[in-house]
This record gives sequence, structure tokens and C-alpha cells, in this order.
Amino acid sequence: MEVTVLGTGTSQGIPVIGCGCEVCRSTDPHDKRLRTSLLVETSSTSITIDIGPDFRQQMLRFHEGRLDAVLMTHEHNDHMAGLDDIRPYNFLYHRKFPLYGLPRVLQDIRDRFPYVFADEKYPGSPSVILNEIAPWDELLIGDMRIKALPVRHGPLDILGYSFGPLAYLTDVKTLDESVIEYLQGVEVLILSALHHTPHHSHLNLAEALQLIGRIRPDQAYLTHLSHHMGLHEEINRDLPANVKLAFDGMKLIM
Repeated sequence: MEVTVLGTGTSQGIPVIGCGCEVCRSTDPHDKRLRTSLLVETSSTSITIDIGPDFRQQMLRFHEGRLDAVLMTHEHNDHMAGLDDIRPYNFLYHRKFPLYGLPRVLQDIRDRFPYVFADEKYPGSPSVILNEIAPWDELLIGDMRIKALPVRHGPLDILGYSFGPLAYLTDVKTLDESVIEYLQGVEVLILSALHHTPHHSHLNLAEALQLIGRIRPDQAYLTHLSHHMGLHEEINRDLPANVKLAFDGMKLIM
């Protein structure tokens, strides 16, 4: 299994429009962050998690091959707004493109993209097939077995995903004890950490490190990072040995 981190930024990305902070002005490519997304591939199956506003750019930059499905964590714009850009895959494969998500999330897609589901569609508009899933469902997509995990993003119930040795949890504020127990000793954990100060719906760095300490992965990578987190190089120096900031284009072979 090969994993490519497509994006590691928050809803605004980094650099943030109009911001002159040292992170947004940084020339280090590790400090350039597209909206958060992940690509997971085997020899026969490729899946992205979320399809945000940078989806087209991410596919052109990091992935030239086949794409089989999208797993949705939730319905916020930075995780959904690139839906229209699945059209090339419709044209390539001559079929509807499958998306998987909570019923509430799929309904939001129908509401926000009504032209995709119109009885008389505009020629060339996207074609999707929506697959409802629930927490703790086990999915088989191609040769990938995936577990959908319950996550709370503040008061909002969303999903994370486990691929056996890999777990991906973004936009996390809290996890049930059952999820922490399920993830005990996972090889690689990719977990969100917004910045340093408390936030109503996201883990900050201290909270993320505390949660990593409870899950005890072999290696953890932090994603969904704000420009307020600080410079990639400086923050990495102070993290525990088994924790690093993820960066756009980072690859893992598992």
C-alpha cells in the first residue's frame, strides 16, 4: 500500500490570502499547504479521502493514475468543494463515480450540487453514485478493506478511516474510548492538529500529542495545520521522536 498526503492545510490553505506572517511568506515548500486530503493506493485500487477545492491541482501534481472512489469525512467546504472536478474520471471510465459518506453528508452533496442529480442533466456535468455508510462499517473497495470510524468534530459527527496499518483522522476534537481502543498500536496514525491554542472543534497541538500518547502508534503525522502552527522546520524539531508534521506530497510505503 502506498499513501500520498495530498494536502495538509486548513480551510484557507497556506499561504493564506493577504497574510504576511512568517509561515505564509516562507520559501520552504513544506510550508505550502493545500487543503487536507489523502490518497491511498494498492496495485489495483486508488482511493482519495475527501475532495476539497484543491482536488484538481492535487491530482495533476501528485497522481496520474486511476482513481476508483472517494471517501468523505464530512461536508465542510474544504473537504467537498472539488466535487465537480471528478468529471474527467466520468469521461475516462464511462461510468458514475462512487462517493462514500454518512447519509447527512450525501444529502448535503445533493443539496449543494443539484445539477449533478437533475432529471435533465446539462451535458458534461458530473455523474456520481452515492453510497451511504455508517460508523464501524467495513468497506471492501477493490482489494482494500477499510473501517469507517466515528469521530467528533466539535458537536458534529464525522468519519475517520482505518486501512489496517494506517489510520487517518482529520478535523478531530474528540474520540470515543472504543475508537482509541481499536487504534491501539496502529503502525501509522495521521491526525489533525490545528495550532497551539484551544479551539472549539479541533485538537490543538498539545491535545493531539496527548491523544497520540494514548493510541501509541509506531509513527504519527500531523495534518490539517493552520499557519498559526508555525514553521515546519521549527515545529518538527520540538516534536517527540515518533511524531512529525505531514507535508504535501509526503509518501509512505506500507
